[in-house]
Amino acid sequence: MQSTQAIQLLVKAVQYDVAGRKLEALKLYEDGCQELLKLCKSETNPEKKKHFNMKLDEYLTQAEKLKQLIQSWGSKGEIRDKIHIPENATNFGYDRIFGKYLTDEVEEILIEEPYIKDFYQLMNLVMFCELAVSKCRNLKCIKVTTNKDPNPNSEQNKGFSSLTESLYKHGICLFVDLVNNLHDRQVLLNNGFIIKIGRGLNYFKPLQNRISLGAYNFNFRECRETNVDVLYFPENYKTNK
Repeated sequence: MQSTQAIQLLVKAVQYDVAGRKLEALKLYEDGCQELLKLCKSETNPEKKKHFNMKLDEYLTQAEKLKQLIQSWGSKGEIRDKIHIPENATNFGYDRIFGKYLTDEVEEILIEEPYIKDFYQLMNLVMFCELAVSKCRNLKCIKVTTNKDPNPNSEQNKGFSSLTESLYKHGICLFVDLVNNLHDRQVLLNNGFIIKIGRGLNYFKPLQNRISLGAYNFNFRECRETNVDVLYFPENYKTNK
């Protein structure tokens, strides 16, 4: 059973890797290697054990290469646009910042956002996902990297679980990587665009009155001052094809 599961995961990982679905491929490599490691530990036949260990090394090496490739995406690129959002400014909803870059070419999105633990931060992520799903007709995968909330009563795990289930109904996989010391704030699209916002996704001010404009349409919401840099690195896209 373990052998079959490991094979299925790793075969699919290679297929997705070749097809350019890098974020999904990395997750499949990681899951497949975990199953293969269990197989290595339980196998008693020396020849089979040696074979499994060789394959494990092979797939771990490929997974590490792929991980490094993904991590390099945000470190390159030429500036395509700069936006300054003044303090208390309005009409800077996500559609204005991200909209024209969320095209049908986008199949994968990587979001690096240090703070997604409180309800309003989770809802900001939901709002971004709604925009991405509505604009990117070929979207297949969203990966979120954020800091783990040490509070055992945090809404973080429950919130991500609900969003994962919701996106799955639309044929989109959500992968969440909880880390400890993330500082970068950026959104990477596999069409080559990288959007870096000084305050990340959480640049909106809270409403003074819940029954007011801006409750649902965030173009009416006042913003905190921040800067947006849009970079383009076409090799991100080319390496996926």
